[in-house]
Amino acid sequence: MKKPVHVTLVEDHPEYREVIAFALSKDPDIEVVSQIGSAERALRRVKDQNDGAEMDVILLDLNLPGMSGLEAIPWFKKYSPETKVIILSQSDMEADVLRAIQLGASGYLLKSSTVNQITEGIRTVMDGGASLDPSVARFILNTLKTKLPKEQMEQTLSDREMEVLTLLADGLVKKEIAGKLGIGTSTVVTHVTHIYEKLDATNAPSAINNAHRLGLFPAEGEPDEQS
Repeated sequence: MKKPVHVTLVEDHPEYREVIAFALSKDPDIEVVSQIGSAERALRRVKDQNDGAEMDVILLDLNLPGMSGLEAIPWFKKYSPETKVIILSQSDMEADVLRAIQLGASGYLLKSSTVNQITEGIRTVMDGGASLDPSVARFILNTLKTKLPKEQMEQTLSDREMEVLTLLADGLVKKEIAGKLGIGTSTVVTHVTHIYEKLDATNAPSAINNAHRLGLFPAEGEPDEQS
């Protein structure tokens, strides 16, 4: 007999959790093993399980109290690498979608998805595929056509430009960056101009946003690779 897929719901709205759990329970191939209202509690559950055996798939909301879904993804992947994470969120913001996938999510579905779309998404990721809401998939494909891969972008930005970009992201102005790096303000201006050109940005916020979308910065709270 085929083992059912063990699914954990991480969602802070009890009513929505109950609706999804009830709908998924109608599928004989899926078993909802737990419903959890916060990322912190879900992470404790993942750490306590034995090699991820109790969680095949986590359906994860992004807008959670305390730690957000985005912040939690790297920790889920660290503690239970075999567990698949599917985002189930109201957010269709491009930055959220791209960041979730960069952090290791196997799928991204909107809460407007039908039960059939969610169950098919679970089956798809368990078969090694990626489950994306159709509207999400379209703009991801468009983004991938126009954006450089992270490795290529890192080669395009010089080490000094990455230093300047990081300090911009920390909120420093050009004069402060010059003092921090021990270079002239005019040199910083030149570096910033080149950064804007390479990241297709018109100002510091858009450059920082584009850098985050491209994965040039580590996610906040992302665990170190070394343990």
